[in-house]
Amino acid sequence: MMRRPSTTPRRIAAATSAALTLALGATACGGGTTAPASGGELSGQTVTVAGVWTGSEQKNFKKVLDAFTAKTGAKTVFVPSGDNVSTFVGSKIEGGNAPDVVMVPQVGVLKQFAKEGWLQPLSEQTAKTADASLAPVWKNYGTVDGTYYGLYFKAAHKSTVWYAPDAFTQAGAGEPKSWADLLKTGRSLADSGRPAFAIAGEDGWTLTDWFENVYLSQAGPEKYDQLAQHKIKWTDDSVVRALTTLGELFKDNQLVAGGAQAALQTDFPSSVEQVFGPAPKAGMVYEGDFVGGVAKDQFGRKPGTDAKFFPFPAVDGGKAPVVSGGDAAVVLKQGKNGKAGMALVEFLASPEAAEVWAGAGGFLSPNSKVAPSAYGDATARSTAESLVAAGDSVRFDMSDQAPAAFGGTKGAGEWKLLQDFLRDPSDPQGAAAKLEAEAAKAYGN
Repeated sequence: MMRRPSTTPRRIAAATSAALTLALGATACGGGTTAPASGGELSGQTVTVAGVWTGSEQKNFKKVLDAFTAKTGAKTVFVPSGDNVSTFVGSKIEGGNAPDVVMVPQVGVLKQFAKEGWLQPLSEQTAKTADASLAPVWKNYGTVDGTYYGLYFKAAHKSTVWYAPDAFTQAGAGEPKSWADLLKTGRSLADSGRPAFAIAGEDGWTLTDWFENVYLSQAGPEKYDQLAQHKIKWTDDSVVRALTTLGELFKDNQLVAGGAQAALQTDFPSSVEQVFGPAPKAGMVYEGDFVGGVAKDQFGRKPGTDAKFFPFPAVDGGKAPVVSGGDAAVVLKQGKNGKAGMALVEFLASPEAAEVWAGAGGFLSPNSKVAPSAYGDATARSTAESLVAAGDSVRFDMSDQAPAAFGGTKGAGEWKLLQDFLRDPSDPQGAAAKLEAEAAKAYGN
């Protein structure tokens, strides 16, 4: 299963203080270990951190760990978990070699860890810092049965529509402000010679993101929360209405590059290539802020200049949606150094920690205390400001809140059924019934 990317455009920027300059200059030892600074309240201690990050994301997170080392003297070790964090952590606990801190990318997994009794409640200091710097919704997503276990450190803004400016210029189109305008703009693009959307239908998670943005705007946050918790059924009229709306896009070959069959053979990286690659086949691609990073790193596009985005537009008079994802830091009871692990999470709660990665690139923080100037370009800055400004109206990716059998498994559950709906969107009511049948099995109700 391909992990949902959470990267934004890669940027290099100077650190904003002497401490951060020292941190960014620190070097990693073999095995992913960061060399500790001399002195410091945690000198001689080691914190092991597990997470899904690889490549540039892992490299940039290690810069944050370096900053923690420079501040406290603690040594750090980063251990890649692979995509299945739950299986990885369970096996490490069983083998008596559990990490101290885990960066958890899904609300459902965080809840699972809490119910298994694996997590330590976060410290009063972390909770106090979070209260002052995070919208309550972020703290709520890290809370299980009234206990605060997970600090959201890294976020993704999954309500951005990216486009090729030359395609819009050729079509005489502007950035749409509503769903109706979006479809109209798409048809103008098609009339000028370039289909509207590259859709990554091969990766079912992208289709869940399409649905979630339409649903959040059209049905509103309260209904969104109810559906995410399966307190209302997928046969609810609001779901059928959202599927009907989404079907307007899926059934129109002017709007879907190559039609549904081509979309079902297009993965996420290929969808970005179809808009920003050397032989463009579409004018727009919907996904998160991380599209800009792929466009820059893989195809040399400059975000804000020849790779632009606009907010996912409001649907049927609703508010423009802000759907997010994120990675939460949790402390395991079974780790060998819980005290130092808790100190790391306290550091991650600070704007200082977030600004290290913001300067390095590929990062958004939900922390309102992070200075906008810490981000290395205007596109990242405006995306981060939009995420923070959304406050409590932000909603976490719905499929990431669901049991994995329904919301996170390739070829099954919601992913498979929305692929089927892309293939044939003629029966929204029937699709809703199938979604409800799978959801009921996964949620056990």
